[in-house]
Amino acid sequence: MIPTETIDKLEATWSSISEFCSTLTEDQWKTPTQLPNWSVQDNLSHLIAFEADFHGLPRPVHTAPDKSHVKNELGDSNEDDVDYWRSFKGAEVLAEWNKISAARLSEMRAADDAYFAREVTTPVGPGTVADFMHIRILDCWTHEQDMRRVLGRHGHQSGPSAEHTIDRLIRTVPMVIGKRAGTAEGECVVIRITGHVQRLVVTRIVDGRGHISNDSPASSRCDISMDSDTFLQLATGRATYNELAEHISTSGDAEHANRVLSQFTMMI
Repeated sequence: MIPTETIDKLEATWSSISEFCSTLTEDQWKTPTQLPNWSVQDNLSHLIAFEADFHGLPRPVHTAPDKSHVKNELGDSNEDDVDYWRSFKGAEVLAEWNKISAARLSEMRAADDAYFAREVTTPVGPGTVADFMHIRILDCWTHEQDMRRVLGRHGHQSGPSAEHTIDRLIRTVPMVIGKRAGTAEGECVVIRITGHVQRLVVTRIVDGRGHISNDSPASSRCDISMDSDTFLQLATGRATYNELAEHISTSGDAEHANRVLSQFTMMI
C-alpha cells in the first residue's frame, strides 16, 4: 500500500522547514541549538544527508575533525555529513535542501507499492520503506522544532506532523514507566500533555509491563503535566528534567515522579 498520508505529512513538514529557513540571516544559521556542537544550519545539513542517501546519491568523502561529542557509530557518520556543509553559507545549504526534498517528494509520489514494501533497517529495527518514512516524520519535525526553538521563532507546533510525532514518542512511555522507573504491579502513572498537542496518557503496570489507556483513573502513583514542546524536549533528550522542571507540574508520589522524569529520554 502506498502511504499517502505519510507522504503528505512529510511534504507539509519539509515545506514548513523551507519557508522558515528562507527568512534566516547568516548569524541565525550559525546559532547553536540544544544538540551538542550543532547549529541551526547543522540540523538542516543532517536532514539533507539522509534524504540524499535515500535518494541514491553518493555521500561526500569527508571526515569531521572533531567528534569528541559523538556517542555512537550512527553519530559518527552523521557528524561527517554535517561537517561537510559547515563551510557553506546557510542560503547554499537551504538551496540544497530545497533541491533534494523536491526530488524525494517526486520520487515518493511516483513510487509503487513495491517501493514502499521493500525491506530496510529502520532506527527501531527491521521494517519497510513505508515504516522508515513514518519514523522520518518524527525526525524531520523534531529538527524543525530544534531550529525554531533556539531562535524563538515558534511555529508548526500543531497539526498532523506534530500529533504524529508526539504519538510516536508516547509509544515508548510504557517502558519508561515500567522498566526504567520501576512502577509496581497494578499501579499507574498519569501523564497529561497540554498545549498545541493534547494527550492523556495513563500507563498501568499489568503482568510486569506498562499498558496505555486514555481513561482517567480513580487514583495514580503520580500525575505529571507538561506542554507538548516540553514533552518533546524531554523525550528526545534536548534538555533534562532539571532544566525543564519549571515547565512541569506533578502531584502524588514526588519521588516516583522524579524517577520517571529523570529517565524520560526516548531517542537521541
